[in-house]
Amino acid sequence: MSQRSGADGPVGTARARSGGWRDGLRLFVERRTLVMLALGFSAGLPYLLIFDTLSAWLRDAGLSLELIGFFSLATLAYSFKFLWAPLVDRTVVPGLTRLLGHRRSWMLVAQAVITVGLWLIAGADPAAHLGLVALFAVGTGFATATQDIVIDAWRIEVAEDEEQGAMAAAYQWGYRVAMIVAGAVPLILAQTRGWHFSYAVMTALMGVGIAAVLLAPRERAHAIRPFAAAGIRAVPAWEAMEWAVRLGLLLGGALLLGSGLTADANLLAAVVNGVGLDGGLLKAAWSGAGAQLAGVVAGFALIAAAAWPAPGVRTRPGVYLGAALGAPLADFFRRFGRAAVPILALICLYRLSDFVLNIMNPFYLDLGFSKVEVAEVRKVFGVVMAMLGVFAGGYAVARIGLLRALLVGAFAGPITNLAFAWLALRGPSLPALFAAIGVDNLASGYAGTCLIAYMSSLTSAGFTATQYALFSSLYSLPGKLIASQSGRIVEGAARAAEGGGAFAGLIALVDLPARSYVQGAAKSGVTPAALGIGYASFFVYSALIGALAIGLALWVAASERAELATQAAD
Repeated sequence: MSQRSGADGPVGTARARSGGWRDGLRLFVERRTLVMLALGFSAGLPYLLIFDTLSAWLRDAGLSLELIGFFSLATLAYSFKFLWAPLVDRTVVPGLTRLLGHRRSWMLVAQAVITVGLWLIAGADPAAHLGLVALFAVGTGFATATQDIVIDAWRIEVAEDEEQGAMAAAYQWGYRVAMIVAGAVPLILAQTRGWHFSYAVMTALMGVGIAAVLLAPRERAHAIRPFAAAGIRAVPAWEAMEWAVRLGLLLGGALLLGSGLTADANLLAAVVNGVGLDGGLLKAAWSGAGAQLAGVVAGFALIAAAAWPAPGVRTRPGVYLGAALGAPLADFFRRFGRAAVPILALICLYRLSDFVLNIMNPFYLDLGFSKVEVAEVRKVFGVVMAMLGVFAGGYAVARIGLLRALLVGAFAGPITNLAFAWLALRGPSLPALFAAIGVDNLASGYAGTCLIAYMSSLTSAGFTATQYALFSSLYSLPGKLIASQSGRIVEGAARAAEGGGAFAGLIALVDLPARSYVQGAAKSGVTPAALGIGYASFFVYSALIGALAIGLALWVAASERAELATQAAD
């Protein structure tokens, strides 16, 4: 592996800080970290306002659930934001870039668009002008995704690798605070002052992010790579046709990719209906993981075709898109060589054991807990433990180094899933629920922070925004696809246990309180004991698939140690 441009050591080795524990804590009160806290708030606020809280306003306005569901499609911008990240990497903002620097100028532009978009939504009437509200929401969503791109690039370029853990922790704290504010305050204000006033207040809170940009230090100086097309003769008529074809492929690829990543084929089905085909069949097929994976693969294939040079001839559109989308990938594979594919696999699989746990609320309710108990333990205690985990991850990166911290997170995630297997066979014990959710959220917050710091260390100057946007789009892909099978695994294991198959001998050993799994078992058509075994089997399975990430993390760490030894010998 080679070194990241601008880093002090090989990629992923982020040095442990040589001082005492106070030096690790001091990172959390530095100017950059406090700015990062405010930028995290600025990133989380519009996300929830557009993609969650807005649905309550639309429902109040009398809209159907089907129409409200279409507004969630604005999240597609987050799934393929790497497609326009090259513009952020390669384009200066006239006037502002010279004054504020490359990244801060883009942050300010994105925040200005978000602020205007939220203000326009605040003044609109969804019942009378739904189309305008949808347009404002989509525009604000794209600006919010762009802000995320730039914040990540600034964070990476303003701090060293060993400081990335603290920066990632501050971002997540700010983001979580924003989600609490944007999820609760607008509803409270809307109850007494109306939705227009509520969203106007939220718009004013974007001033937190704007102030953070103005107070933020400049990132490290880096060359802004131009879109070079020197020596290629312009042929406007042919180029217009080529641009139309290439952009059509890009849009089609983005639609397939985003639909696969979000497991939502509503927009894709609407497009299919628009050309006279049956989109209903597509939506029905899209519920399966195979169709979603095929959509992702086909989407990437179309995007690659859009950026591929024309055979035997260099054209300006081909050079432009090849440099925008191909050069960052070529740079990554050139720097890491044979290790590039395992590193990408580690990014995709590192949080796999967490992402498949998408049936937790049904599990808690089936087990016999009340909705209030679940809300109090999961949404209050769980959030506190997750934020402690985020802090622990940031501190560990600074104190023991990035790769060691990453290895700890690789083991912690799968192992803590076994706490849920224990809970599944324990019954509705409130202390056991506190214990299981506590250790899981602590490990999840820790591992997530370490992964963010690791992905940050893999980027190179000039390609920071594009490469990190691609990593962040990919890292949850396998989990999203495999998670669609979680319920089937639980019920399949339960039926196998009840029917004399695998784990059948355990039924006699299960001694659960009387109210455990009674309602859930009736819905699934099995006995309560069998459903308990089904859930326990699923959690053991989720822990076992985490072994893939552990193996890859060990391989990457060993490769890094071998490179360091080679460098020392030279």
